[in-house]
Amino acid sequence: MPIFAAVIFLSAFLLFQVQPVIARYILPWYGGSPAVWTTCLLFFQCGLLGGYAYAHGLVTFLREKRKLQVGIHLGLLALSLIVLPITPGEALRPESVSENPIGGILKLLFVTVGFPYLLLSASGPLLQHWFAESYPGKSPYRLYAISNVGSMTGLLTYPFVFEPLMGVMHQTVIWSVAFAVYSLGAAACAITFLKSSKSIVTTREKTECNEKPPARPIDKVLWVAFAACGSMLLLSLTNQMCQDVAVVPFLWVLPLAFYLLTFVITFDHSRWYNRWAAIPLAVIIVAAVVYLINQQFAWEEMHIGWQITIYVGAIFFGCLVCHGEVFRLKPPARNLTAFYLAISLGGALGGLFVSLVAPLIFDGYWELHFSLVFLAFLISVQLIYQLRSHTKSQVFIAGSLVWVGLVATMVWGLNRNIQETEAGSRASARGFYGVLRVYDVDEYSVDYFRALYHGRISHGRQYLDEDLSKLAPTYYSESSGVGAIFTCYESRVEPKPMHVGVVGLGIGTVSAYMRDDDRIRFYEINPQVEDIARKHFTYLSDCKGEEKVILGDARISMENEWNEAGSQEFDALIVDAFSGDSIPIHLLTVEALELYEKHLKENGVIAIHVSNLHLNLSDLVHNLADHTGWTATRVEFDPDYEQHMLYYSDWVLLSRDDEFHAMLELKGYPSYWYKALPEDLIWTDDYSNLLHVIDWEE
Repeated sequence: MPIFAAVIFLSAFLLFQVQPVIARYILPWYGGSPAVWTTCLLFFQCGLLGGYAYAHGLVTFLREKRKLQVGIHLGLLALSLIVLPITPGEALRPESVSENPIGGILKLLFVTVGFPYLLLSASGPLLQHWFAESYPGKSPYRLYAISNVGSMTGLLTYPFVFEPLMGVMHQTVIWSVAFAVYSLGAAACAITFLKSSKSIVTTREKTECNEKPPARPIDKVLWVAFAACGSMLLLSLTNQMCQDVAVVPFLWVLPLAFYLLTFVITFDHSRWYNRWAAIPLAVIIVAAVVYLINQQFAWEEMHIGWQITIYVGAIFFGCLVCHGEVFRLKPPARNLTAFYLAISLGGALGGLFVSLVAPLIFDGYWELHFSLVFLAFLISVQLIYQLRSHTKSQVFIAGSLVWVGLVATMVWGLNRNIQETEAGSRASARGFYGVLRVYDVDEYSVDYFRALYHGRISHGRQYLDEDLSKLAPTYYSESSGVGAIFTCYESRVEPKPMHVGVVGLGIGTVSAYMRDDDRIRFYEINPQVEDIARKHFTYLSDCKGEEKVILGDARISMENEWNEAGSQEFDALIVDAFSGDSIPIHLLTVEALELYEKHLKENGVIAIHVSNLHLNLSDLVHNLADHTGWTATRVEFDPDYEQHMLYYSDWVLLSRDDEFHAMLELKGYPSYWYKALPEDLIWTDDYSNLLHVIDWEE
């Protein structure tokens, strides 16, 4: 077993480490959206299905032709070495980001890692089959548990070892070298398999006499259904957590690691899964999830640690039930590859539902709600099926009533969340970059206003009163960093036309500061935001100067502009893309700052909005400023309770003009620097780590 265990462990390690490696590499190319990770997971789930199908076909059609089995697999492994390293070339980087770039992401992944990933995916079931054939008296299912330990190790070492210690370029190269080592290990397993082939037939025939009967059709359906439910829980809960906390590799791999841990526990031995303990624990944690999602508009934010614990706990206990019930229905070892193929099919179907189907049929992230109901349904089916001989007992009847009550309560809580989210909503849109909703609030008062929310993050409010509608509230008041620019910048002190760039449109609030002959240029990645800003708000139409919206990722757009026409000569560039939880890291690196400077006038200002529920970005920007020679002033504004249309805001203003900073000082704008982060923490395109800036003590 040692050689098979080692090679299966390494293949699983590489199989799951490549997922955060490649996703982190291409994340900046697609706007930093959490859907990038979901799309990558969909690709990898489908790749896993393809690998399992390949292994099943190889075993089914060439069961007695062992040399041909080995020759085909090793030949393909040798051929796959040609595509190494897996580093995506610049030619694959999109020139612009479309409204729905899922197709582009899938194509890029197929070209870079598709072939090696397919072969790695096949290693688990194929090598376990070779082991089962070589050693008929030993269970191959323990190797599946070892495989999932390798997968967990690959995932958990990424945010704690590889990501903090090296850039993404080095990560892809090291992975490619390790894949070549794995290929040699697979060859060693093949030699062992061929050497033991003479005694296989007789021993296997004796062993199979004592094996359990073949699986029933209902069992095969449940293999797929429970696996699909586990996948849906993983993806939908991870999506929810990334929305509510941050898009950070740590919060990608942690849920996936616990998902894999449930396979380790349930597949190592049947004694590790206790249905009567796992199901009640799943009920408790699901209740916590329902409570948490109903707190999305609460005044006080639940501590980040509790949020992560609840979401990850729901993934663990929900998937423990799913995979434990699957293992209870496992077939004889001879049908091992078909069993794994069914599990991977379920995983792929769950991924397809969350990534592709749900955005088409739901206008909110209701796939989480659907997944929880689906889990309750499958548990109900399984319990009724397994306990059908006890349906007339009083214990069964009482238990059934309790279970129905629990399910009904869950459905009520989920429905309440949907109703609360949609109450007062006059418009909504869902796409690759998330869910947008427009709300009308205080309709029958003088403070009647309209607000745009991206998930639970406000992206602007506007009074509907004709006079008040011209004001700039929320993060953009005269006391904020934006107000400081238009108060202290030289073109406002000595009135001259200004050219202003804004990264992140929102509802176009900044355009309220424009005067005649001014120009303002918005960069917005999501076309749905522009549609909503023009249709439901009036900041753009009321703009006194010339306004223009450039659709696409800001960095890609600005790089194209620089290459085609040179500098935009902005007086001020306002970067407002970090108030939400899914922040675009690539807009906050040394290279990004260098690009911004190219588009500024000599004494221009860069304003970076760093208000965030969970991330300490102000000190990071201070570090970037020190590293690149800018002078930085922090402008933090905390309004009184009565100023309900003004938000707490935290801006960092960068300029090389000492007179501008002196004017800020004179007007009383500067705020205290906390400097909680190490001075050497600098983000570049090759290296960044959101884990370092999460505020765990909030």
